[in-house]
Amino acid sequence: MFKITGAEALKYHQIFQKMLEQLSEEDALTVPLLHEPWTPGVQYEVGKRVLYNDVLYTVLQAHTSQETWTPDVSPSLFAKVLIPDPHVVPEWVQPDSTNPYMKGDHVMHNGQEWESTVDNNVWEPGAIGTESLWRLCE
Repeated sequence: MFKITGAEALKYHQIFQKMLEQLSEEDALTVPLLHEPWTPGVQYEVGKRVLYNDVLYTVLQAHTSQETWTPDVSPSLFAKVLIPDPHVVPEWVQPDSTNPYMKGDHVMHNGQEWESTVDNNVWEPGAIGTESLWRLCE
């Protein structure tokens, strides 16, 4: 039987967390429950992903979390990952500059499926002037 000490378990956990942070956003979304839940009183580094209310967020600024700075209400600290399941086309939501849609992302908007044709897309699909930013899917 294989046994490890508490110190060894902590070391393995830290290594696993570093490996998890190296995943692309798309790959990270396939295993959201492996990400640590957001917790107040924790020092977060830029790029860390946390799970809050079953939604994955990326840390934008290093900080120590506070009870009132939850990811859903702190856009300067966290960016919501907008494509939560790469196998499901989500409804379009207005992104911030911190979490834009990327080239190839698909969204549903006004009952139609759209594909972003550019990276860092924060524009509404189908709006006047966005013809080169979104492609209507057939």
